[in-house]
Amino acid sequence: MTKPIVAPGLEGVIAGSTRLSRVDGLAGELIIAGYPLEEIAANASFEETTYLLWNDKLPNATELAEFRNSLAKLRTLPDATLNLLRAVAREEAPTMDALRMAAGTLSLGGVEGDADEAAALVARFPTVVAAYWRLLNGEEPVAPDPKLGHAANYLYMLNGEVPSAAQARGVETYLNTVIDHSFNASTFTARVITATASDLVSAITGAVGALKGPLHGGAPGPALDMVFEIGQADKAESYLRAKLERGERLMGFGHRVYKVRDPRADVLSAAAAKMYRADGDMQLYDLARAVEEKAVALLEEYKPGRNLQTNVEFYTALLLHGLGLETALFTPTFAVGRVAGWTAHCLEQRAEGRLIRPGSDYHGGLGRTWSSVAERGN
Repeated sequence: MTKPIVAPGLEGVIAGSTRLSRVDGLAGELIIAGYPLEEIAANASFEETTYLLWNDKLPNATELAEFRNSLAKLRTLPDATLNLLRAVAREEAPTMDALRMAAGTLSLGGVEGDADEAAALVARFPTVVAAYWRLLNGEEPVAPDPKLGHAANYLYMLNGEVPSAAQARGVETYLNTVIDHSFNASTFTARVITATASDLVSAITGAVGALKGPLHGGAPGPALDMVFEIGQADKAESYLRAKLERGERLMGFGHRVYKVRDPRADVLSAAAAKMYRADGDMQLYDLARAVEEKAVALLEEYKPGRNLQTNVEFYTALLLHGLGLETALFTPTFAVGRVAGWTAHCLEQRAEGRLIRPGSDYHGGLGRTWSSVAERGN
């Protein structure tokens, strides 16, 4: 019998095919349904990018208006969901826990079938996160505004104020940037659940559970904390050297897939620059760029050949901070964007109609024989 090849963590295993996104870690390239990330993220609305993933084409003006309207009509949460969030807020659970619990209720209110469930999940994730955040902070939820686009409405429901054009474009670019990333852990989880012929709500609830784990969801907050601790560009080198000498990781640098600079970092860096220039503190942005430049140089010095470049976490933190979001909202906001990709993968997996059932390499004992409790002694 040929011994199977074991790939821990499924490293290097091609588990399926998809038309939704392609990640080239060696070239530092991310393609979203045929479009370079740099092109689609900076120009499209979130509704356009979602439509593209679901339909394999960008919508025309009529299709886009109808799609926006259909999502806007689904933003209001079922009463049961809102009641659940109120109860969870009294327990002061983290926002990702609240999202996980609420996700399982989002098919209520007459939502049936894959297409309706996908639309309800995408439309209601921002409402769940915003409503829970306000409840957690002693404030009443803000009702969604159907006149606002998906991204702008998210900020409106969080803050109770219509965002500026620069802020709306900033969050829109972010949501587009994180909308899909091939067969990552949460996406693969969603596909595995869908492959059993389960419903989309169950699949997306599982995906939220996978994203909640820090090895997948990442830690954008600490990347920005490091920038704040440094405080001044001329202190960056001594601070970073000290961390590296202690064997500590520099948050926001290095990626399991990308062996060069994460293309999402470039997109979010440009988006942050535009937003900070129009509506923020350019001193913070300039400091972050100085820290980034010094960190990349020192990582090459201390870890030569590993090419540890800036990843998506670094500029995620800077951009979302500039939008007024607290660190505890960073991963939930990621989920607000990624849910569109998750649902697209579920729909693709449903069409494939094949159960995902990998094998395993057994390394336990053999040849054991049964004995009664009396025979086993004391």
